[in-house]
Amino acid sequence: MRLDRKKISSLKKEYSKKKDAIEQRLAEFSRIPPEEYFYEGCFCLLTPQTSGKRSWEAVMEMKKADFWNSGIDPKQFLGRIRFHHTKAKRLLEFREMFPAVLKELTSRKSPKEIASYIIHDVKGMGLKEASHYLRNIGHRNLAILDRHILKNLQEYGALKALPRTLTKKRYSLIEKRFRQFSEEIRIPIDHLDLLFWSNETGEIFK
Repeated sequence: MRLDRKKISSLKKEYSKKKDAIEQRLAEFSRIPPEEYFYEGCFCLLTPQTSGKRSWEAVMEMKKADFWNSGIDPKQFLGRIRFHHTKAKRLLEFREMFPAVLKELTSRKSPKEIASYIIHDVKGMGLKEASHYLRNIGHRNLAILDRHILKNLQEYGALKALPRTLTKKRYSLIEKRFRQFSEEIRIPIDHLDLLFWSNETGEIFK
């Protein structure tokens, strides 16, 4: 990797200012109770091609209407969500199978094993979404290769060019580079994710 040391120096200074807030946010994820896992999964199903803020707003409306218990069609809450017809279908499928998902999430299996199950069995969740989901319910040291991570990896010299598509093989390769970058600059990988996000948006979100 040909890292941009000047930019990395600035990044590390920014990290020193935000480290405590980042650790607090990650601790909050670890305290999310299992009864909230359903809506965290709904959030991760909505985020592809849609902002996290907009996705979370839709989830909060679904939660208010008790989507989990009411049997309602979620489409009415997805007007600002891209591909809302497909995502509404995915949410209904997720609700149907969630008891099995919850059993897996609360098992003693490793994050890698649980992610493999999610990718294989939950329609609409790939490598990125599975990692995002697990991070948001308290698992650590996961790489979530969304567009803001990829853009930042390129900016700091850890990635030569943005990939046009993310195949499983390419995802694995970039994840390895991300971990190497994290080790090189001595900032944990899950801290980097929230740091990049906050530098772009001004807040530490999810």
